Amino acid sequence: QVQLVESGGGSVQPGESLRLSCAGSGFRSEYDAIGWFRQAPGKEREGSACIRKRDGTTYYADSVKGRFTISKDNAKDTVYLQLNSLKPEDPALYYCAASLLLHPIRALISNDYDYWGQGTQVTVSL
Repeated sequence: QVQLVESGGGSVQPGESLRLSCAGSGFRSEYDAIGWFRQAPGKEREGSACIRKRDGTTYYADSVKGRFTISKDNAKDTVYLQLNSLKPEDPALYYCAASLLLHPIRALISNDYDYWGQGTQVTVSL
């Protein structure tokens, strides 16, 4: 049974940083990519970043480009999302998800992901 477990969320002030982790297990076949998505109350889920397992190609949403960095440790089946310079518009429940076959032009489209974690909460406040 595939499991994705997020951790690292918390409450920070604007301008501070967090590092989220996504630990995967139970994959019977190789997954193609891990994506990070976020959903704020009353808003749709949106893709933030994605990384392909095989070659490390990354994709970022414009809203986080230059502030968030996605990385991976294949040996640990873990993907990280470094959140820097957090803004008041960044608070959300952050999810990681695994895609078995990623289409690059849809790298940040949630419907293209097959497995999801439960999420970790990020709060930004003064």
